[in-house]
Amino acid sequence: MSTRINPVAPGSKPELAAIEKKILEERGRISPLYQTLLNAPEIAQGWEALLTAIRNRNSLSPAIREMIILRVAILNRAAYEFDAHEPHALKAGVSPEKIAALRELDLPAIFNEQEALILNLTDVMTKEIQVPDQLFDRIKPLFNDKERLELVATISAYNMVSRLLNALHVGH
Repeated sequence: MSTRINPVAPGSKPELAAIEKKILEERGRISPLYQTLLNAPEIAQGWEALLTAIRNRNSLSPAIREMIILRVAILNRAAYEFDAHEPHALKAGVSPEKIAALRELDLPAIFNEQEALILNLTDVMTKEIQVPDQLFDRIKPLFNDKERLELVATISAYNMVSRLLNALHVGH
Protein backbone atom coordinates (compact mmCIF):
# COMPACT_ATOMS: atom_id res chain seq x y z
CA MET A 1 0.00 0.00 0.00
CA SER A 2 1.61 3.26 -1.06
CA THR A 3 1.29 6.50 0.83
CA ARG A 4 -1.32 8.89 -0.54
CA ILE A 5 0.68 12.05 0.14
CA ASN A 6 4.37 12.30 -0.63
CA PRO A 7 6.46 12.73 2.50
CA VAL A 8 8.68 15.78 2.81
CA ALA A 9 12.28 14.70 3.27
CA PRO A 10 13.75 16.33 6.38
CA GLY A 11 16.12 19.15 5.46
CA SER A 12 14.79 19.46 1.92
CA LYS A 13 12.92 22.74 2.45
CA PRO A 14 14.75 25.51 4.33
CA GLU A 15 11.45 27.18 5.27
CA LEU A 16 10.60 24.11 7.40
CA ALA A 17 13.81 24.22 9.45
CA ALA A 18 12.22 25.69 12.58
CA ILE A 19 9.35 23.19 12.75
CA GLU A 20 11.68 20.31 11.93
CA LYS A 21 13.97 21.43 14.77
CA LYS A 22 11.02 21.47 17.19
CA ILE A 23 9.89 18.00 16.06
CA LEU A 24 13.43 16.65 16.49
CA GLU A 25 13.69 18.18 19.98
CA GLU A 26 10.42 16.58 21.09
CA ARG A 27 10.52 13.29 19.19
CA GLY A 28 14.19 12.62 18.47
CA ARG A 29 13.44 12.03 14.78
CA ILE A 30 11.10 13.09 12.03
CA SER A 31 8.91 10.04 11.56
CA PRO A 32 6.93 9.19 8.42
CA LEU A 33 3.89 10.75 10.10
CA TYR A 34 5.66 14.08 10.56
CA GLN A 35 7.21 13.90 7.09
CA THR A 36 3.64 13.69 5.77
CA LEU A 37 2.40 16.50 8.02
CA LEU A 38 5.20 18.78 6.81
CA ASN A 39 3.24 19.19 3.57
CA ALA A 40 1.11 21.64 5.58
CA PRO A 41 3.51 23.39 7.99
CA GLU A 42 0.76 25.02 10.07
CA ILE A 43 -0.91 21.67 10.62
CA ALA A 44 2.43 20.03 11.42
CA GLN A 45 3.17 22.75 13.96
CA GLY A 46 -0.24 22.52 15.62
CA TRP A 47 -0.19 18.72 15.57
CA GLU A 48 3.23 18.63 17.18
CA ALA A 49 2.16 21.06 19.92
CA LEU A 50 -1.07 19.17 20.67
CA LEU A 51 0.46 15.70 20.68
CA THR A 52 3.46 16.84 22.73
CA ALA A 53 1.11 18.25 25.38
CA ILE A 54 -0.96 15.08 25.41
CA ARG A 55 1.90 12.62 25.36
CA ASN A 56 4.61 14.40 27.34
CA ARG A 57 3.02 17.12 29.45
CA ASN A 58 0.02 15.70 31.25
CA SER A 59 -0.48 14.08 34.61
CA LEU A 60 -1.60 10.63 33.43
CA SER A 61 0.81 7.84 34.18
CA PRO A 62 2.87 6.86 31.13
CA ALA A 63 1.56 3.29 31.44
CA ILE A 64 -2.09 4.40 31.31
CA ARG A 65 -1.39 6.75 28.43
CA GLU A 66 0.40 4.07 26.40
CA MET A 67 -2.33 1.49 27.07
CA ILE A 68 -4.87 3.98 25.72
CA ILE A 69 -2.75 4.61 22.62
CA LEU A 70 -2.24 0.90 21.95
CA ARG A 71 -5.93 0.15 22.44
CA VAL A 72 -6.98 2.92 20.04
CA ALA A 73 -4.47 1.61 17.49
CA ILE A 74 -5.95 -1.89 17.72
CA LEU A 75 -9.55 -0.73 17.48
CA ASN A 76 -8.75 1.47 14.47
CA ARG A 77 -6.54 -1.16 12.83
CA ALA A 78 -3.55 1.21 12.86
CA ALA A 79 -0.64 -1.24 12.96
CA TYR A 80 1.95 1.49 12.43
CA GLU A 81 0.69 3.36 15.50
CA PHE A 82 0.70 0.18 17.60
CA ASP A 83 4.22 -0.75 16.51
CA ALA A 84 5.47 2.77 17.19
CA HIS A 85 4.07 2.81 20.73
CA GLU A 86 4.72 -0.74 21.90
CA PRO A 87 8.33 0.09 22.95
CA HIS A 88 7.04 3.16 24.83
CA ALA A 89 4.50 0.97 26.63
CA LEU A 90 7.17 -1.52 27.66
CA LYS A 91 9.39 1.33 28.87
CA ALA A 92 6.43 2.72 30.86
CA GLY A 93 6.07 -0.62 32.65
CA VAL A 94 3.17 -2.17 30.75
CA SER A 95 3.78 -5.92 30.83
CA PRO A 96 4.06 -7.94 27.61
CA GLU A 97 0.98 -9.86 28.80
CA LYS A 98 -1.09 -6.67 29.05
CA ILE A 99 0.17 -5.49 25.67
CA ALA A 100 -0.92 -8.81 24.16
CA ALA A 101 -4.28 -8.52 25.94
CA LEU A 102 -4.87 -5.07 24.40
CA ARG A 103 -4.98 -6.80 21.01
CA GLU A 104 -8.09 -8.79 22.00
CA LEU A 105 -11.43 -7.36 20.93
CA ASP A 106 -12.94 -8.49 24.23
CA LEU A 107 -10.48 -7.44 26.89
CA PRO A 108 -9.45 -10.24 29.25
CA ALA A 109 -9.51 -9.81 33.03
CA ILE A 110 -5.77 -9.11 33.28
CA PHE A 111 -6.32 -5.40 33.91
CA ASN A 112 -6.96 -3.88 37.33
CA GLU A 113 -10.27 -2.12 37.98
CA GLN A 114 -9.02 1.35 37.06
CA GLU A 115 -7.27 0.15 33.89
CA ALA A 116 -10.35 -1.81 32.80
CA LEU A 117 -12.54 1.26 33.30
CA ILE A 118 -10.17 3.48 31.29
CA LEU A 119 -9.98 0.89 28.52
CA ASN A 120 -13.78 0.63 28.54
CA LEU A 121 -13.94 4.42 28.08
CA THR A 122 -11.39 4.10 25.27
CA ASP A 123 -13.47 1.42 23.55
CA VAL A 124 -16.70 3.39 23.85
CA MET A 125 -15.20 6.68 22.66
CA THR A 126 -13.50 4.96 19.74
CA LYS A 127 -16.29 2.67 18.58
CA GLU A 128 -19.50 4.37 19.72
CA ILE A 129 -18.36 8.01 20.02
CA GLN A 130 -21.04 8.95 22.59
CA VAL A 131 -20.16 8.17 26.22
CA PRO A 132 -23.12 7.14 28.37
CA ASP A 133 -23.51 8.96 31.68
CA GLN A 134 -23.42 5.62 33.48
CA LEU A 135 -19.86 4.98 32.27
CA PHE A 136 -18.64 8.52 32.88
CA ASP A 137 -20.17 8.48 36.37
CA ARG A 138 -17.92 5.51 37.20
CA ILE A 139 -14.86 7.47 36.07
CA LYS A 140 -15.65 10.64 38.04
CA PRO A 141 -14.70 9.43 41.53
CA LEU A 142 -11.34 8.12 40.34
CA PHE A 143 -10.08 11.25 38.59
CA ASN A 144 -10.27 15.00 39.09
CA ASP A 145 -11.45 17.36 36.35
CA LYS A 146 -7.96 17.82 34.89
CA GLU A 147 -7.32 14.08 34.78
CA ARG A 148 -10.71 13.35 33.21
CA LEU A 149 -9.98 15.94 30.53
CA GLU A 150 -6.55 14.40 29.95
CA LEU A 151 -8.07 10.92 29.58
CA VAL A 152 -10.65 12.08 27.07
CA ALA A 153 -8.13 14.26 25.19
CA THR A 154 -5.66 11.37 24.96
CA ILE A 155 -8.28 8.99 23.59
CA SER A 156 -9.53 11.65 21.18
CA ALA A 157 -6.09 12.68 19.96
CA TYR A 158 -4.90 9.16 19.26
CA ASN A 159 -8.09 8.43 17.37
CA MET A 160 -7.13 11.43 15.23
CA VAL A 161 -3.61 10.05 14.78
CA SER A 162 -4.71 6.56 13.77
CA ARG A 163 -7.37 7.84 11.41
CA LEU A 164 -4.90 10.11 9.61
CA LEU A 165 -2.35 7.30 9.39
CA ASN A 166 -4.94 4.95 7.93
CA ALA A 167 -6.53 7.44 5.53
CA LEU A 168 -3.18 8.50 4.07
CA HIS A 169 -1.50 5.07 4.24
CA VAL A 170 1.32 6.42 6.40
CA GLY A 171 3.62 3.86 7.91
CA HIS A 172 4.57 0.34 7.06
